[in-house]
Amino acid sequence: MMRHLISAADLSRDEAVQILDTAEEMARVADRPIKKLPTLRGRTVVNLFFEDSTRTRTSFEVAEKRLSADVINFAAKGSSVSKGESLKDTAQTLEAMGVDAVVVRHSASGAPQRLATTGWIDAAVINAGDGTHQHPTQALLDAFTLRRRLLGPEPMGADLGGRRVTLVGDILHSRVARSNVDLLHTLGAHVTLVAPPTLLPVGAETWPCEISYDLDAALPEADAVMMLRVQRERMNAAYFPTEREYARRYGLDGQRMARMPEHAVVMHPGPMVRGMEITAEVADSPRCTVIEQVANGVSVRMAVLYLLLGGQEPAPTHSRPAAAQTEEK
Repeated sequence: MMRHLISAADLSRDEAVQILDTAEEMARVADRPIKKLPTLRGRTVVNLFFEDSTRTRTSFEVAEKRLSADVINFAAKGSSVSKGESLKDTAQTLEAMGVDAVVVRHSASGAPQRLATTGWIDAAVINAGDGTHQHPTQALLDAFTLRRRLLGPEPMGADLGGRRVTLVGDILHSRVARSNVDLLHTLGAHVTLVAPPTLLPVGAETWPCEISYDLDAALPEADAVMMLRVQRERMNAAYFPTEREYARRYGLDGQRMARMPEHAVVMHPGPMVRGMEITAEVADSPRCTVIEQVANGVSVRMAVLYLLLGGQEPAPTHSRPAAAQTEEK
C-alpha cells in the first residue's frame, strides 16, 4: 500500500481491489454489538477540513473511532486560518503535536498533494476532496456499492469489468466525477459522461470514457447511473438557461428510470437537490443507493486508514484474541 492516498488515478487495479476487499472485512464490524477494532490504538488522526462537509467528515470520524484512533477535528472556521495562517504553518503545528495521519479537505486543487510532498509533515495524507480535482475515497465507496449491488453481497477479489456506468450532470466542477472516471476505468468498467457542453471540462475527450449529450440514449445500456449535483457555489457564469430546462434534459425522473435495465441502480454522492437533478420518486426508490453509499463510506474509509497506518495483513474482525481461540481448539 502506498504512503498517501491523494488521487484515484494513483491506484492500480490490485491496490483498488485490496481496499475494496478490506472494506468487506471492515463492514462485518458494523454487525457486531461492539463496533470497535484495536488496530489504530495509540495513533492520532486529524481531520483537517477547510471546506464545509457533513457526510465525508462524519464518515471519517466514525471510521477512525471504530479503529480506536485518537481523533482531532479541525475546522478552518474559528481557527487561526481565519486570522490568515497559511496551510504550511497549520500543517507544521499539527506535525508538532505528533499526528500520524491527516485527512484533508481544501478548496484549492492540489493542497493535499502539497502536504504530502513538501516535507512539511511526516504523517500519511488522505485526500478528502480538493477543489474540483479529486475525491478518491468517494470513488472507492461508489465502487464498493456497485460491486455489492451488481455482483452480490461479498464479491471478494472481483473488479467491475464489463459494467457500464453513466455519470450525469455538472462534470466541470465535480471532483467526484474525475475520481470515478479514473477508478472505474482502472476496475474495468465502461464510463459514459452525460452533460451539457458548457458543463464538460476542456480536455474531457482525452479521459478514458465516452461523452454524450443525450441522457435518454445512454439509459437503456447503463448498469448504474450516477447523478451529480449542480455546484452553484463554484460557478461564476450562467452554464444553462434555467433550472427547469436543465431538469427537463438532464434530470432523472420516474419515466427515465423506467428506461433503465431492471438490475440497474441509481447513485448520487450527495447532497441531492431534489426536483432538479433527481426527483423525489427516484431518490426514494429501492433502486437508489444513496443511503447505502453513506453506510459503505465508513467501511471503505476504515479500510484506507487500516492499510495506510495499520498494515497490509487481513483485517482482524474476530471478537476474541487468537490465542484464546487456539486454546479452545
